[in-house]
Amino acid sequence: MDVLEYQYVTIDFVDKPMDELGNESPLDLYCSYTLDQILVALGKHTERKKSSFREGVLYLAEKKLDVFFVTLNKSEKDYSPSTMYQDYSINEELFHWQSQSRTTEESMTGQRYINQAVHGGNVLFFVRKYKKESTFAAPFTCLGWRTFKVTMARRRLALSGR
Repeated sequence: MDVLEYQYVTIDFVDKPMDELGNESPLDLYCSYTLDQILVALGKHTERKKSSFREGVLYLAEKKLDVFFVTLNKSEKDYSPSTMYQDYSINEELFHWQSQSRTTEESMTGQRYINQAVHGGNVLFFVRKYKKESTFAAPFTCLGWRTFKVTMARRRLALSGR
C-alpha cells in the first residue's frame, strides 16, 4: 500500500481521453502508440484486414479526418531529400508542419487543408522524436486535435496548428 500511495502522490502525468473519436476510443491525449495501434484505433486495421500505410498523412474521408504522423528529427539515411520536411514546434501552442511535396495550393488535398474549418474537417496529430528507438520503429505521441493556418512556402503548404 505504501508503494501505491507513493506512486499516487508523485504522479506527474494523467492521460486524457480523446472524447471526439467516440466513447469507445482507446486513444488518450499525450500517450504514445505504435503506428499499428493507432490504425486499429481509427478502424483502418481490423482483425481480417491490415491496410498498408507508409505516408505521413492518413485521410479518413468518412470521418472528415486527416491524421498527421510527424517525425521531428529526420536523418538522410532514413529519408529522401524530398521528404526532409521542416516540421518543428514554434512554442507550446503552435507547430509548423510542411505538407508532402506533391501537395500544392490547387490540389484536392491542399484545398481540403485550406478549407478545413469551412467544411468541418478535423486534424489529429501524432509526433515522435526519431524514426527508430533501438532497432524498432519509435512510437508516436498523441498531441490531439489541431486546427491550422495555411501559408505557402517553397511550393509546400506550411500549417501552424493549435
